[in-house]
Amino acid sequence: MNKALDPAVLQAAEIAGSSVSLPAMDAYWMPFTANRSYKKAPRLLTRAEGVFYWDHTGREVLDGVAGLWCVNAGHGRPRIVKAIQEQAAEMDFAPPFQMGHPKAFELAERVAALAPAGMSKVFFANSGSEAVDTALKMALAYHRARGDAARTRLIGRERGYHGVNFGGISVGGMVANRKHFGHGLAGVDHIRHTHDLSRNAFSRGQPAHGAELADDLERMVALHDASTIAAVIVEPIAGSTGVLIPPAGYLKRLRELCTKHGILLIFDEVITGFGRTGQPFAAQTFGVVPDMITCAKGITNGAVPMGAVICGQHVHDAFMTGPEGAIEFFHGYTYSGHPLACAAGLGTLDTYAEEGLLTRASGEIGEYFANAIHSLREEPHVIDVRNFGLVGGIELQPIADAPTKRAFGVFLDCWQQGLMVRTTGDIVALSPPLIIEKPHIDRIVDTLRTALRRAV
Repeated sequence: MNKALDPAVLQAAEIAGSSVSLPAMDAYWMPFTANRSYKKAPRLLTRAEGVFYWDHTGREVLDGVAGLWCVNAGHGRPRIVKAIQEQAAEMDFAPPFQMGHPKAFELAERVAALAPAGMSKVFFANSGSEAVDTALKMALAYHRARGDAARTRLIGRERGYHGVNFGGISVGGMVANRKHFGHGLAGVDHIRHTHDLSRNAFSRGQPAHGAELADDLERMVALHDASTIAAVIVEPIAGSTGVLIPPAGYLKRLRELCTKHGILLIFDEVITGFGRTGQPFAAQTFGVVPDMITCAKGITNGAVPMGAVICGQHVHDAFMTGPEGAIEFFHGYTYSGHPLACAAGLGTLDTYAEEGLLTRASGEIGEYFANAIHSLREEPHVIDVRNFGLVGGIELQPIADAPTKRAFGVFLDCWQQGLMVRTTGDIVALSPPLIIEKPHIDRIVDTLRTALRRAV
């Protein structure tokens, strides 16, 4: 039995998760949160183990979203905890500029071994947002290093999410994340999103319609000329905008067009990386090799912040042409390849390997999850259910003149019933830990069913 799901372990965790006092809350300005509303009725998590959290009252809460799309192996995993503890005692920090430490090299080798063939170089950052900005800078510098400095334009996609740094929000396509912050990067444009309820509602797995939407890149080429475009960045599955699954053939067509026009293709796999789709990376699931992959979240199971860019050998080698003593890429972070993050990453990859978690979503549990969430299609307000691997989205009919209110009401109802889900707009998103079992899936769906039936 998986130790993270051992009833004795869970019982001990429940006892340890007994009531605690609320802290003072005035100073902390919370991210992506309705601060005033939250602080009137806090949802405070104090402990986690396996697929559960406990709140400040000692109440058990089933984690239906793997923390924030990141705790793929479940909470409190012994290998990861031990690795962090031992590394903190051995060496807390090592400078990453002109210096190194063994675990950074070891983790890079392990990550590269999981990536698609030919993607053999790993550059560490501290988050998905930093990984995206790193990849964008890499793309621009790559073309310049090859004598093609006119390629400065970056192409994102409508409804895309690529973190919250200026590069990420510029190529991203979620309006609320962009509108308050000015123009962002110059020279950015966006291809159309792939969401098409009229043709693809209630698809299981990849929708049948929409591969032709990749041809919108040709519109960008006609408008800007291919000689000015450095890279296209897309999420294989757009997560934060509401779990938008790529239509069959779409990503392969996008790869073909990027190759045709000499444009780099970047897959943002911050959410889909490390087992969410039933393979280490969605690139392998969908049979498409990009030039770069950005990842984070699952690389350390969320235990210590870390991000990375995995790039093809050809991208790396374009920088390796000057004098050997010269810095090839003027970019990096104080905490790139941080020792604690690397230790957590190695413990995480060991856990994934020992328990077969990176492919678990493609097996029986993924099919059970699909059947379960699609059983909600006839519930009140549901206008779409979509899924792939162990990620799902339930889209609700918005309340007239009150968008997002219905889904957030479902979120609060689920919380009160002991289930944590995530909402974006009027979409309920699910991405449970990869260690999830059938009874947990049943509980998720039953709780959602109850919440939907009493939603306004």
